[in-house]
Amino acid sequence: MTVGLFIPCYIDQFYPNAAIATLTLLKKLGVDVVYPTKQTCCGQPMANSGFEHLTQGCNDLFIENFSEFDYVVSPSGSCVLHIKDHLHADKAEDKALGIRKKIYELTEFLIDVLKVEKLTASFPHKVGVHQSCHGQRGLMLAQMSELVEAPFSKPLHLLNMVEGLELINLKRPDECCGFGGTFCVAEEAVSVKMGKDRVADHLNGGAEYITAADMSCLMHMEGILRRQNSNVKVIHIAEILNAQEF
Repeated sequence: MTVGLFIPCYIDQFYPNAAIATLTLLKKLGVDVVYPTKQTCCGQPMANSGFEHLTQGCNDLFIENFSEFDYVVSPSGSCVLHIKDHLHADKAEDKALGIRKKIYELTEFLIDVLKVEKLTASFPHKVGVHQSCHGQRGLMLAQMSELVEAPFSKPLHLLNMVEGLELINLKRPDECCGFGGTFCVAEEAVSVKMGKDRVADHLNGGAEYITAADMSCLMHMEGILRRQNSNVKVIHIAEILNAQEF
């Protein structure tokens, strides 16, 4: 099995530790991982802003970089969902469809493909889990609370394997943080209020860290935490699953 590692641009530029942890974790689990060095943005920001017709260059490059791998894995639910729903190419639609079928968000890949049931990680801290909208409602990484069905969460299942980690309880476990990509620019006031509410739920639960499968949501909440001079930190789930704190 050979996996192509897709690292979104904002992780590459601002949160490289999340990318490094993803790579290290996959290798630790015996996966042959390749990082295509010519990869760039997947085109999601343009598409979300109403300019999907300008993303074909991104699509073509993505297909060139990732079509030959057995799987494509990324530590970003939102970018993975964008590729799953929007990757097209008039001259290579078969390759585009192939990638859409084999791209996975990291926790999804660990649970559904690798069938991970044990980790050697240790992270003795109180952690709040943010279920990002794209991951939860788009990729079905976790059950939505408004549905009267059996609950499940792939990120929580993995975090429960981490030694010493204490998960806090949230009053609204799947509420949006308000980031929404370009939404936080177009509707700044609404986005900030939603983010403050989301952060407050974690703070009231006594979280030392807030984690998620989407670094973009964590980036939004990190900005709010910093403005509040809070000691609570954000951390991508890959960093926890790869942690060795004793």
